[in-house]
Amino acid sequence: MTRRLSRVQTIALGFLLIIAVGTILLMLPIASRSGKSTSFLNALFTATSSTCVTGLVVVDTYTNWTLFGQLVILTLIQIGGLGFISIGVFFSIFLKRKIGLKERNLIQESVNTLQIGGTVRLVRKIIFYSGTIEGIGALLLMIRFVPRFGWIKGIWYGIFHSISAFCNAGFDLMGQYEPYASLTMYYDDVLINLVIMALIIVGGIGFIVWDDISVHKWKVKKYMLHTKIVLTVTLTLILAGSVCFYLFERENLLADMDVKGQILSSVFGAVTPRTAGFNTIDTGAYTEATRLLTVLLMFIGGSPGSTAGGVKTTTMMVILLYIWSSLRNKKGLNIFGRRLDEDSIKKASTVFFINLLLASAASLLMCGLETGFPLSDIFMEVFSAIGTVGISTGITRDITIWSKYLLIFLMYSGRIGSMSFALSFTEKKQGSLVKLPIERITIG
Repeated sequence: MTRRLSRVQTIALGFLLIIAVGTILLMLPIASRSGKSTSFLNALFTATSSTCVTGLVVVDTYTNWTLFGQLVILTLIQIGGLGFISIGVFFSIFLKRKIGLKERNLIQESVNTLQIGGTVRLVRKIIFYSGTIEGIGALLLMIRFVPRFGWIKGIWYGIFHSISAFCNAGFDLMGQYEPYASLTMYYDDVLINLVIMALIIVGGIGFIVWDDISVHKWKVKKYMLHTKIVLTVTLTLILAGSVCFYLFERENLLADMDVKGQILSSVFGAVTPRTAGFNTIDTGAYTEATRLLTVLLMFIGGSPGSTAGGVKTTTMMVILLYIWSSLRNKKGLNIFGRRLDEDSIKKASTVFFINLLLASAASLLMCGLETGFPLSDIFMEVFSAIGTVGISTGITRDITIWSKYLLIFLMYSGRIGSMSFALSFTEKKQGSLVKLPIERITIG
């Protein structure tokens, strides 16, 4: 008898199928500017990076892929960012098909909503708000791109970069001027910086937060605890990250910039590691301190139920609260007049340490495979992949085949969630009712 797939297994398998289809399409000669079939590894890496909204690339997006190839990449980014479950359910709604309990359970798992009630309404909001925000972002970006690239290419560039930024993917088409340059030519452009950063932040705070804000507007006291934590941690990371970035780079990459360029570059350098992958200054020339800061921000990532990756803002808040509570010898975690439940503490700890162990093991393995690169380059690459960020010091295209497969694995597990990835291999079995005797051990 065929065993029914769990919700986590369904999502994990769905992403695999999308990556497989994307790989096949990118291997078609029509997808490559050379007119020849792209190698399986390069197509697989690009399809995985697109679907998992990472942004790491082994070939430049503009110089290697035709318009067809770019359309495939953008489609994978949109599906991967919003989640294929949400998009599938939306089409079912559009075709007036009944949404059953199984589909509602999948939606709940896919977008990390707290309850199954109202999931169909939430999907409608996700699609509507996503399309609206991406459309506004595209129009604003066209203000710069149309005069520079012409109407047709300028419109396409506006759409592509808006979706890529909102979905926290980090793919760009600026290779027309310099391959792998990202947005470096716009480092001091206020409009481009603000629009891209706004899209990254909005896409990274999560669909649950959108829904809460849309209901309660500016009445902050009525926000859910989840929303309050997400907004607080997000703002703190942006402000603290910007200050640290400036302090670490003021004598390096920011030295020859004017005040406007320094401010924009510092804030952008704090926002983009939250799983976006764009860069306005050369990431390969970062100081060691900035690299460590970037790794930390990439590890944290965005928020649950969003287009972003990482261990998530809520996880970090719960871990920090737990440590602070333990140091003060207090029971329970209290924040914003509420007490967190034990399941949240357990899940946060599990997610944090699974990601940390996976990243550590991958770093150790990659150090053995890539003896010619500094440790900081390896760390940047590994944490960028597992956090689905896309920031790189430039070694992605120069590493060995096995390291590329390792990064593909990390991007995939990072997108569906390391804990979900682990659960996809296990069956949900009923726990034993018999409890074993307790015995104390020494800790610390």
